[in-house]
Amino acid sequence: MATTRIAVAPMKAAQISKPGADFEIVEREIPNPDAGQVRIKVQACGVCHSDVLTKDGFPGINYPRVPGHEVAGIIDELGAGVSAWKKGQRVGVGWHGGHDGTCLQCRKGDFRNCRNRKNPGINYDGGYQQYMVAPVEALAAIPESLSDVEAAPLLCAGITTFGALRQSGAVSGDIVAVQGIGGLGHLGIQFANKFGYRVAAIGRGPENAALAKKLGASIYIDSKATNAAEALQKLGGAQVILATAPSSKAMSEVIDGLGPNGKLMVIGATFDPIEVTPPQLIFGNHVIQGWAAGTPADSEDTLRFSELTGVRPMIETYPLEKAGEAYARMMSGNAQFRVVLTM
Repeated sequence: MATTRIAVAPMKAAQISKPGADFEIVEREIPNPDAGQVRIKVQACGVCHSDVLTKDGFPGINYPRVPGHEVAGIIDELGAGVSAWKKGQRVGVGWHGGHDGTCLQCRKGDFRNCRNRKNPGINYDGGYQQYMVAPVEALAAIPESLSDVEAAPLLCAGITTFGALRQSGAVSGDIVAVQGIGGLGHLGIQFANKFGYRVAAIGRGPENAALAKKLGASIYIDSKATNAAEALQKLGGAQVILATAPSSKAMSEVIDGLGPNGKLMVIGATFDPIEVTPPQLIFGNHVIQGWAAGTPADSEDTLRFSELTGVRPMIETYPLEKAGEAYARMMSGNAQFRVVLTM
């Protein structure tokens, strides 16, 4: 006999009603999961710069929309056909919020580049709310020793820096430079150190030197006081430069710091062009490569590695009711270093 599932009492959500609108704290009915989905009781959600796509507008978004793609929580309800996950299990949802499993890229196992991939906060409501629904292919298990507020930023900022470094081709002992000491960079320095690289942190101003060394950098380069590319060349040239600061100008300025067969890994998102001449790439066999997040399996690798090595994000927390204030803090560039909403 069929049963009717009735949504229970309202929950709070921080939504954007239209592109460019301010955050609204509203009450919504708690959603029920469809087949192949789970409902998550959100415990924490990171505030990421990519949330600007939802806040300011992005093609294909249906409003009102709830942002948030650094979600840590507990499975609260299972949809029909879900057997690999359990109620009460701790899970996270990152930027990779689902894939179709049938397109050419998925058939090749390249789920990151699914032609019909979904992103929380864009294709469906994300984690700026007390409960959310997500497809099972978006779920990553969270280790018990990581708190929710620690795990949340690792599901986007963490996985992006971790994945870019482990796919960069650098090996232990190589000089790896991390350009920018912010939300991405402070994690990149930690991961690079734990990978066994000789880490050179590139920041603007002497005030970042002590923090960079504390995070694991063996060398600090103040790009305001010296030419960072020349400083890297004096070290023999960087095998990898992880470009985390969202400044194409800053990225362009460090390209000449690459050593032979060196690679600039671009993860800081900005819409201005990176300026490079063909000889800068030809002589030295240099490469520029972009890198974005990863699959839930990559998220689990990032979380487990962080658990084992002690890599942790530096965070500022805000309650859900102050989502607008938290977003403004993140956008100001003054946060130290990731902003996380708590429910």
